[in-house]
Amino acid sequence: MELLAKLLATWFFVGLLPKAPGTWGSAAALPLAWALWKLGPLFYAAFTALLFLLGTWASGLYAERSKKEDPDEVVVDEVVGILTVFFFVQPTPVNLLFGLLLFRFFDVLKPPPVSWFEKLGGGWGIMADDAAAGVLAGLVLYSFQLLWK
Repeated sequence: MELLAKLLATWFFVGLLPKAPGTWGSAAALPLAWALWKLGPLFYAAFTALLFLLGTWASGLYAERSKKEDPDEVVVDEVVGILTVFFFVQPTPVNLLFGLLLFRFFDVLKPPPVSWFEKLGGGWGIMADDAAAGVLAGLVLYSFQLLWK
């Protein structure tokens, strides 16, 4: 079970890459977002929700074992955050780029309400703040597209 938690929490060891593991984890999620989008909105939503729940378990266990509140190498939260961005816009090449940049901006800056979710603690806090950052990034990207038309 611990190996499974580590695999999932680090998103198949992507989080163990040196320098900026959150960015690596976010970038690793982009092809997944594109592929899931092709399978339809119901599958996309179900996969994202399931990954959120599994990620909550895995990141919570990993954090507990490593004795760190939010270990840098845990990047399943970034994967869910990126997937959340594309609930709002189609993952075209341009949207993938700007979605990544906006998500990382909100994930690193953690403005309210993102910071509020981080206070949940454990796996819930690890996962929920990134999902909130994904919602903000998706809404901003969607708003830009509405204004651009």
